[in-house]
Amino acid sequence: MTSRSAAAIFEPAEIMGGLYGDGIIGLQGAFDTAFADRMHGEIMALFEEARRVRGGALPRGPERFYVEVQPERISGFVEIATHPWFVAVCEAVLTRQYRIVEVGFDIPFPGAADQPWHRDFAVPQATTRGRRLNSLAFNLTTVDTRPEHGPFEIAPGTQWDEFEGCPKGMFPPRDLWPRYAARAVRKLPRRGDISARSALTVHRGTANRSNAPRPVLVVGVDAPDATNADHHDLQVTRAYHDRLPPRVRDHLACRVVERLEPVIQHHVIEGLLSPAY
Repeated sequence: MTSRSAAAIFEPAEIMGGLYGDGIIGLQGAFDTAFADRMHGEIMALFEEARRVRGGALPRGPERFYVEVQPERISGFVEIATHPWFVAVCEAVLTRQYRIVEVGFDIPFPGAADQPWHRDFAVPQATTRGRRLNSLAFNLTTVDTRPEHGPFEIAPGTQWDEFEGCPKGMFPPRDLWPRYAARAVRKLPRRGDISARSALTVHRGTANRSNAPRPVLVVGVDAPDATNADHHDLQVTRAYHDRLPPRVRDHLACRVVERLEPVIQHHVIEGLLSPAY
């Protein structure tokens, strides 16, 4: 489906209104449950592989890990990157020159604790001065999320909050936490759903009190002027790169390699390594 037909189905004004307003939007049933189940199996296998590599699986708090992967290790990556809603959201907010800069997954296992309220990175000048969002994070759950799973919690509208002197520009001072707790919305997506959010909207993972992990695939996308690609090592093999449809290949900010290399992560976020309370 072309960008023109995607825009005809998904109204840009509604997309921008949601992301510039609440800071998060979603589409239920974008993919079927078999797609999500296949992705679940792949992610769990990739986690076992990554944890055997030094720097392959980074902790994001007790019993919570983040892993970056190569797109071709996720069999449904092309279906995600060409879905009309994904394309329409990227084009509406990030322009038609958007760049996919990150593919990874987050897993809160049983015993994961409440995280402190945070952003994923400091607010860029495009937002502080230009009042513009220049990056998005897309999330796809691989389980039907229940309250005891430790669901994602977000404080709508807080992508515009300013707080100075905080660690890495990410962690608001504790005297602001009541504001986020009062605004908090707990998300319970189901298999096949997809969401898009500004990573600047203040959020946290909550405690997983279930007996099962809750994997979530993450696809990070930048506008042309954003610099998040500098913090990631997106790579694809030449054979895979050559097979990709142009509408995916032209938007990948990646290295092209002859053989995939382990993704070694260095972006340890110390503020997430301890429980919030």
